[in-house]
Amino acid sequence: MSSRGVVRHLYVHLPFCASRCGYCDFVTVVGRHGQHRAYVDALLAELDLERGALAPELESVFLGGGTPTFTEPLELERLLRALPPALEVTVEANPETVTAALASLLRECGVNRVSLGAQSFQPRLLEVLDRRAGPDDVRRAVYALRDAKIDNISLDLIYGIPGQSAADLDADLSEALALEPEHLSCYELEAKPGTRFTHAHGVELSRQAEAMESYFERVVARLRAAGYRWYETANFCRPAALADGRDLRSRHNLAYWRGRDYLGLGIGAVSTIEGRRWRTTPRLGAYLAALAGGRTPPRELEELSADVRRSERVLLGLRLDEPLALAGLEGAVDWGAVERLERLGLVSRDGEPMEALALTPHGRFLGGGVTAELLA
Repeated sequence: MSSRGVVRHLYVHLPFCASRCGYCDFVTVVGRHGQHRAYVDALLAELDLERGALAPELESVFLGGGTPTFTEPLELERLLRALPPALEVTVEANPETVTAALASLLRECGVNRVSLGAQSFQPRLLEVLDRRAGPDDVRRAVYALRDAKIDNISLDLIYGIPGQSAADLDADLSEALALEPEHLSCYELEAKPGTRFTHAHGVELSRQAEAMESYFERVVARLRAAGYRWYETANFCRPAALADGRDLRSRHNLAYWRGRDYLGLGIGAVSTIEGRRWRTTPRLGAYLAALAGGRTPPRELEELSADVRRSERVLLGLRLDEPLALAGLEGAVDWGAVERLERLGLVSRDGEPMEALALTPHGRFLGGGVTAELLA
């Protein structure tokens, strides 16, 4: 799609999972061990087709899924060794898949960041989520990664699980903090249309929606009190002063939030390059067949207008705790709304007449509702 070699961020989708969680709406495939090799072949063929889009040096590579660490180890190793090196190489993992051998494999293949899906430390809530890993699996995984000298671990937590009390949430945060991760991602559980979870728990999730603002505030207060930087709406990291000077924000996700170009490989993967966005087919068979025949896999292409690109830049950029520079984005912002929201203590602006914009802490709790009002 591009031959200019400008893209510094690469996403690779590994869809295979042992089972499908009821709340998941990602592109996943259960089992299919016999197709793991063919899928890695296809990924590497797609990489060859698109390699011209990538810059000589990458900032980030992110393997997501699915459960990347469920992929057959030999195939995962073959993929990792074939991918271009990057300053940050992240692999998502489910705790039950992480063994000492796998952790060593990741480290030997250049992985320097692991995102571990803990979700909760309460067995009954994990059962509600259809999660296979228990609290001890999470701890064992973290210890195995530490033993392998991986010193950048992110834990995912979910709040708003049906039946979860404020005390349950506090206990989850305590358990997570006890493991001293460098990074935490804390997401409100969403009832995605069409998932088993929505059918089973949609009414309950709707009923408890009002309580989620207080849960969100509880998460932020607790993690900030523990010394973590609330650098993005749902993401927290140890500040550089407590991390040997390292910036522990996710380089890859920062690229999305800052509107950088990125290339996605694999079924269902999205790419955005030079004002064009495309999504690769989610159908495994069609993807494998196309690349086995040397063809680009089927894709849905969207041309992004300048207005759409500016609006996305505002919506995503204001998720961060850093001011959003407004040069070139003036047409996307409703200046009257800025003044109104500033009076309400929800936004702050720097410079005259207005060089940068940021949400205040109060505005960040309201998040998308505030940013939607700011758009012209």
